Amino acid sequence: MKARVTVTLKSGILDPQGKAIEGALKSLGVEGVASVRQGKVFDIELASGDKAKAEALLKEAADKLLANTVIENYRVEVI
Repeated sequence: MKARVTVTLKSGILDPQGKAIEGALKSLGVEGVASVRQGKVFDIELASGDKAKAEALLKEAADKLLANTVIENYRVEVI
């Protein structure tokens, strides 16, 4: 079973890397970019075939390791 955990900064948290990417895009001539927020994506393959257990396991992993829940949100998708 495959899954994806997407981690992004909470709104209101400054994103200096996103600002740097935004500036770089503008300097490269990419027009129409209003703002950029960056994040992390984890593609994870699980041995389990139980979707509910997989979601619970990945939420626990995100809470403990993959995301800093003080400043980041995460979304778990089991494919």
